[in-house]
Amino acid sequence: QVQLVESEGGSVQTGGSLRLSCVVSGPALSRYAMGWFRQAPEKEREFVAAISWTAGNPYYNKSLKGRFTISRDSTKNTVYLQMNSLKPEDTAVYYCAASSNFGGSSPHRYDYWGQGTQVTVSS
Repeated sequence: QVQLVESEGGSVQTGGSLRLSCVVSGPALSRYAMGWFRQAPEKEREFVAAISWTAGNPYYNKSLKGRFTISRDSTKNTVYLQMNSLKPEDTAVYYCAASSNFGGSSPHRYDYWGQGTQVTVSS
């Protein structure tokens, strides 16, 4: 059983930055790809970024690339999401997830999820 615990999100003004972290525990973590998703009120869950636990190879929602950066620290079993130049439309609950199915942009490919953390961007 893989467990994911996200850091507390926060509130920032437009143009600000936040870094989310996700501590991962469980067996055979190298099998998993890690992803970040987000969900705004009354909207579907949206892919943000993903990364292979072993090889790296990050990839992004094209609409977010350039502002968001995913990374992982295998020594700390932690995945990060650095968010810069934040906009009000980035306001959402952000989720960390683990996939044994090579990741991807569909939430259905992910087996385990964190509890979610709120990010609020004010104008």
